[in-house]
Amino acid sequence: MNIFETENFIRTDIGTVLFSYGIFEEFSKWFVLYFIAYRSAEFDEPFDGVVYGTSVSLGFATAENIIYLMSNGVEIAFNRALLPVSSHALFGVIMGFYMSKEKFTPGTKIFWMVLSLLIPSVLHGIFNYLMLNEELWVFIIPLMIFLWSLGMKTVQTAESLSKNHFNKQHSI
Repeated sequence: MNIFETENFIRTDIGTVLFSYGIFEEFSKWFVLYFIAYRSAEFDEPFDGVVYGTSVSLGFATAENIIYLMSNGVEIAFNRALLPVSSHALFGVIMGFYMSKEKFTPGTKIFWMVLSLLIPSVLHGIFNYLMLNEELWVFIIPLMIFLWSLGMKTVQTAESLSKNHFNKQHSI
């Protein structure tokens, strides 16, 4: 990400946080989710997107935390365990849900695939921006409440879509 700053491609702190780190991290997860899980025969119902999206995101969060701990010491472990891990999981729920919508919704599909990357990237950028600005930390709590509410609603919707998917397949 330093190349963006060095080349003055992104000039502001908010620009750097919103348009590089969030997109880079979410694209990394999206790439793995799409090219490994999405193409698997096991990804055969809408709820699978939530499961695989969350799994990929938690794997990413684990690797990221190991790097942070090695670079910054174990004293930051508690802070890294709470908000970043849960936010990665929730971004994965959203990403996987929209990837499932793409896979199991008839018609134009590119819309869902774009949302599967765009929404988690924007939310991740907002999260990072708040975390990196001490004067804005007060807004982390409302953001996390929003993310958890959205995540739980998304899980319920995916579960309902999987039930409908299962019922359609077994009613024939």
